[in-house]
Amino acid sequence: MAVTTTPTAEILDKALGGERITPADAVALLESRDLLAVGRAANELRARRTDPNRITFIVDRNLNYTNICVTDCDFCAFYRSPGDRREGYLLPKPVIFKKIEETLELGGTGVLMQGGHHPDLGIEYYEDMFRSIKERYKIHLHALSPPEIQHIARHSRIPIPDALSRLRDAGLDSVPGGGGEILVDRVRKIIAPKKTKSAEWLGVMRHAHRLGMSTTATMMYGHVETLPERVEHMRLIRELQDETRGFRAFISWTFQDDGNRLGALVPPETMPTSFDYLLTQAVSRIFLDNVDHIQSSWVTQGMKIGQIALEFGADDLGSIMIEENVVSAAGTTYRATTDDFVRTIKGLGKIPVQRDTLYRDVRVWD
Repeated sequence: MAVTTTPTAEILDKALGGERITPADAVALLESRDLLAVGRAANELRARRTDPNRITFIVDRNLNYTNICVTDCDFCAFYRSPGDRREGYLLPKPVIFKKIEETLELGGTGVLMQGGHHPDLGIEYYEDMFRSIKERYKIHLHALSPPEIQHIARHSRIPIPDALSRLRDAGLDSVPGGGGEILVDRVRKIIAPKKTKSAEWLGVMRHAHRLGMSTTATMMYGHVETLPERVEHMRLIRELQDETRGFRAFISWTFQDDGNRLGALVPPETMPTSFDYLLTQAVSRIFLDNVDHIQSSWVTQGMKIGQIALEFGADDLGSIMIEENVVSAAGTTYRATTDDFVRTIKGLGKIPVQRDTLYRDVRVWD
């Protein structure tokens, strides 16, 4: 008697056999809702790509230097409009320095420095800020998302490669994947019509990679995108990675609907659940066969789901986030310490490893 297999099993067998799955395959996995089978395959592929006995994490800080922004993204509860004298801010250098000193005192190795699209800040501001930091501290500057870099280049009327070169020379070490959301312009016109288009976001990353800069890629989903559009985002990341090999990690998280206008467009019954999160992460590990690291999003899911995600394709728990302002502004306020991370990782029988931004070991717990 012939043994029949499901379409899901056939796709997973293909991936486990070393064959690249197609976008249609990825959509089929998301539509299958077969979480355990997809998760097992994702975990096996993760174990082949990175040491299965280790889980990494980083001690760093989200340093949001300004919340003044002109792009008015519907999903953002963090930004304030220019002229908001009550809640808008631009951190002075002494405050930035103090936050960096606190980070170093807590064993941190980097800062994730992002802000709004401030209408008055040109590239000279960022060059001066980065140089001032690097003159004082030995710390990794993982800073300025592609939309910020595009905004700076436009404000200063210089090409993006020139802006990136100048920022790198001033001390920018690597570029975070913020502002990616969903790299489909139909979606972007709804959630962030004034912001960087898909090809522009990818173009900034391409230029950064050509300059030898390492970056991350992100995806914020669970709002107005379809499952094929979610996969299209991943396809574009995979395609650019084939070309440049510049992405070191992929981080996805679910849309948070408190305090922003986009929440009104997303029916409560369609908001992504923890099941949706784990399935999407597992599919990203299977589909992104050329990206080394997949990061669990405990900040939006909570530590328990963040821990479970480490068995669904993720090899990294992300940052303890000494400070975090953007996600918490949208109503999610999970917090954790290094001890919490170590306990969580050991709870899986794994070795906790503190890393730096470039995934180099800082400390290993036996």
